[in-house]
Amino acid sequence: MTTDTIRNFAIIAHIDHGKSTLADRFLELTGAVLKRDMKAQLLDSMDLERERGITIKASAVTIWHTYKGTRYELNLIDTPGHVDFNYEVQKALQACEGALLLVDASQGVEAQTVANAYLAVEGGLEVLPVINKIDLPHARPDMVREEIENSIGIDATGALGVSGKTGMGVAELLDQIVERIPSPKGKPDDPLRCLIFDAQYDEYRGIIVYLRVVDGSISERQQIHMLGTDKVYEAIEIGRFTPGMKRCGTLGPGEVGYFISNIKQLGDVRIGDTMTVHKGPKVVMLPGYRPPMHMVYADFFPTNTGDFEGLREGLTTLALSDSSFDFEPVTSEALGFGFRCGFLGLLHMEIVQERLEREHDLDMIQTAPTVTYEIVHADGTKSVIHSPGQLPQPDKYEQILEPNARVAIMVPSEYIGNVMKIAADHRGEFVRQEHLSPTRVQLVYDIPLAEIIYDFFDKLKSSTRGYGTLNYEITGFKPSNLVKLRVLVNTKEVDALTCIVHKDQAEYRGRAIIKRMRKEIPRHQFEIALQAAIDSRIIARETIAAYRKDVTAKCYGGDVSRKRKLLEKQKEGKRRMRQIGNVDIPQKAFLAVLGGGDDSEGD
Repeated sequence: MTTDTIRNFAIIAHIDHGKSTLADRFLELTGAVLKRDMKAQLLDSMDLERERGITIKASAVTIWHTYKGTRYELNLIDTPGHVDFNYEVQKALQACEGALLLVDASQGVEAQTVANAYLAVEGGLEVLPVINKIDLPHARPDMVREEIENSIGIDATGALGVSGKTGMGVAELLDQIVERIPSPKGKPDDPLRCLIFDAQYDEYRGIIVYLRVVDGSISERQQIHMLGTDKVYEAIEIGRFTPGMKRCGTLGPGEVGYFISNIKQLGDVRIGDTMTVHKGPKVVMLPGYRPPMHMVYADFFPTNTGDFEGLREGLTTLALSDSSFDFEPVTSEALGFGFRCGFLGLLHMEIVQERLEREHDLDMIQTAPTVTYEIVHADGTKSVIHSPGQLPQPDKYEQILEPNARVAIMVPSEYIGNVMKIAADHRGEFVRQEHLSPTRVQLVYDIPLAEIIYDFFDKLKSSTRGYGTLNYEITGFKPSNLVKLRVLVNTKEVDALTCIVHKDQAEYRGRAIIKRMRKEIPRHQFEIALQAAIDSRIIARETIAAYRKDVTAKCYGGDVSRKRKLLEKQKEGKRRMRQIGNVDIPQKAFLAVLGGGDDSEGD
């Protein structure tokens, strides 16, 4: 089979613009799935994806389409749309020659539409703009074509109008894919080079490697050498996704499929690695993937200390299929042994936690998320810290630098004032304002990343009635007047609740945290003092009153000194209990640092 009849492409778009639904129509129209087996969002195989209605993992599938009498092999990768899963999109695009840029005919160009389009253009891919959901009564395809040209600079005059729901225009789109997306450049006679773009762990078959053949061909029974990990395995099974795994024995240049070889060690496979024939001609490694920049860090601790190894195993398995997060062991005085994990954003963190709980049946405590800070020491050297507990004493450093993000916010023009107020409240610096159409505006701000992960997105959505969309990229580190906000429970510092905040917001944030904690921590037999402090100065305090038993209930009259004696005895007992009593802090209280919002002001 020649590469002339192969097309590799990804579907990219903003979240909820219909990528997975369009992929369903492709599968249905090309006969890859029988009508009786068809279900909505077929490629979203995870329960979590189906429940939330979002794509979390990029899914590969091979379909066949006949055009002008020739049968073409189309390798499609359905990608996520959320900003937190941008790394999945980057990986998918590296295995393709083209991309369908899907835009909702009613919503128009949104933040991730622009970001994903730029990723495809930078990767040298052929970008085909497609207007989806044209069957909606309020669709405006002509205005959306204009928005694509104004905001992305791609010629959209010939952009097809399709409906992923009804199938309108999908057959014409398949023809356009064959016509406009270039075929792979690999040659069958060259030495074998395959790119590992994903992997998953199967309990019975070991690690299933997802690969894209760049040069040469790979067949069963060959000895395959993984250059990055320097491991050699025999190819036991080679196949394609159609969309289920179907054995085919051989994959040629430009084709996408899977490789099974009873690989049991999770560390033996690295995403982005190059595979070649063992003891064959020497080949140059493929560029692979840039390591992801982790933006958010949080610590995971097992609720039962005996589950530590189970948590390690769960994280290792997840890190194989999701190479955009990593973890390292960490200890906490309050919570014991656990792991510090790096994520691309808050939704990414939430998904990893939920997958650990569901797929690995783990019960754990997660600390409030933090960002990475740079510390400038007195001698001019710099160091990086991932949690507030690592911040040295104020006399040990000169300056703290925090990560800054260039934020692009797309909103209907009537909400400009609301968005500008939110950006100003979150220490945002205005950069520019762009009018994409008479009714839609893009506002660009420089905002500290810590402010974005605190409550920025929630406030943006509520103030724009859900129409505001956001995309951000890290631009570097900037110095700022930051302080370490300590949280004390019964005069003992709880390291898991410590955070780094701007000095001007420290008192408000500290008061909000301990007010929320007061509601979450149950009453004990003794009084509990909750305090927020900067260095040695207490800036806020709340008290949780003790349970009080009426010890004088059995006194019917008599001398008042008898009642006083009983009350003094009770007071002395509570004082002793406070000295030795441990406070039980539930997990909800640890997440109080995340809380924010106006409800933290009220009692």
